[in-house]
Amino acid sequence: MASASGSPVRVRFCPSPTGNPHVGLVRTALFNWAFARHHEGTLVFRIEDTDAARDSEESYNQLLDAMRWLGFDWDEGPEVGGPHAPYRQSQRMDIYKDVAQKLLDGGYAYYCYCSQDELDTRREAARAAGKPSGYDGHCRELSAAQVEEFTAQGREPIVRFRMPDEAITFDDLVRGEITYLPENVPDYGIVRANGAPLYTLVNPVDDALMDITHVLRGEDLLSSTPRQIALYKALMELGIAKQIPAFGHLPYVMGEGNKKLSKRDPQSSLNLYRERGFLPEGLLNYLSLLGWSLSADQDIFSVAEMVAAFEISDVNPNPARFDLKKCEAINADHIRLLDVKDFTERCDPWLKAPFAPWAPEDFDEAKWQAIAPHAQTRLKVLSEITDNVDFLFLPEPAYDEASWTKAMKEGSDALLRTAREKLESADWTSAESLKEAVLAAGEAHGLKLGKAQAPVRVAVTGRTVGLPLFESLEVLGKEKTLTRIDAALERLAA
Repeated sequence: MASASGSPVRVRFCPSPTGNPHVGLVRTALFNWAFARHHEGTLVFRIEDTDAARDSEESYNQLLDAMRWLGFDWDEGPEVGGPHAPYRQSQRMDIYKDVAQKLLDGGYAYYCYCSQDELDTRREAARAAGKPSGYDGHCRELSAAQVEEFTAQGREPIVRFRMPDEAITFDDLVRGEITYLPENVPDYGIVRANGAPLYTLVNPVDDALMDITHVLRGEDLLSSTPRQIALYKALMELGIAKQIPAFGHLPYVMGEGNKKLSKRDPQSSLNLYRERGFLPEGLLNYLSLLGWSLSADQDIFSVAEMVAAFEISDVNPNPARFDLKKCEAINADHIRLLDVKDFTERCDPWLKAPFAPWAPEDFDEAKWQAIAPHAQTRLKVLSEITDNVDFLFLPEPAYDEASWTKAMKEGSDALLRTAREKLESADWTSAESLKEAVLAAGEAHGLKLGKAQAPVRVAVTGRTVGLPLFESLEVLGKEKTLTRIDAALERLAA
């Protein structure tokens, strides 16, 4: 695909460095990145940091770190440079000032002296009359005398862009043809009274100067598109822009209660998923399904497979609901797809302080390598590895009292004594032999394997659920297993 003018695809991802990155932002980055890579185009990573009150260097660094963790690369932007540098808006203020002046000089923009109270009063009057309540063009054609009077009053004007008195129609790449009537798109501010440029100016100006061909962004920005198209036309007439980019507005991501997922919602924070041990490829696989799919019958796929198939025209315009359980299930599938060596390396942070509850010297690499293939089939997220293998490295099990009460019913002491006897004479190089020993103990007490193994599991691991029991016993070893059964018998006797 190329742009309307035939030039190669150039898309941008332009977040603001405010707070932690959230999953909606990641989904937008993913679709832009996949679109650029699919069409062998250019991804421009730009930082929109003109809001000094909310932007922070910490958030900026978190954005860069998040992009790297997710595996996104960019062709122009921070750390890699490019022909349109700088890529941080806070370093481009002279550019915006110059463009704003050219818009004023060309008659595409004008100074507006209306106070906020005056604006509010006229808006309320318009609403009461059943008319559109946007800006009414009060300062569009001020006389020199009126400007002089306002200046004498000490009023500091903003700069407004002059919207054309005509309908604006565009073909949205996701939603099809959309038309906005002029009464619904009034003149709008592009520069504050203090001279600071607004998003409504800087975003289109940067897109124009950076030759952006396609703008893929959230549905919440759809209403600003006719404004930007009008501004692009003005910039083209001024010789600043070469083209109007194609727009595609991505569907909302909905959270609990079918409300739009907000960056303030706990489940939206990217850091939460990193801390829980989601794989980047698992999280990206799920996020891609929020508005797009590889095929009707395939939910699990690699990032490379997505890139090969991704077309913006295939994105569904309907809102997508974020389902944490499905996200976890898809991540679990990706964990199982790792080779064992990769899996063990990715678990490493959760096997060390501050996550691991055991002393560093008690960690046994050989035991970890032996149990890892069994653990890999059971995890939804990597952070679960700590509770699943702690029985191997703690001096004694971290008993879960609810599990103890559930498993240690009347007669459990007799069963454990029989199981101990059978296990003592079993072949400890074979998990199947250990299973047969516990099965035989159960049969001796009229119990099936499921009920017979529950007290053994809690005695040895501290929990009713966990990794495959007999493989766990084999890795733990005969001496520790029998010692823990003895300790459980003492506890039952007490």
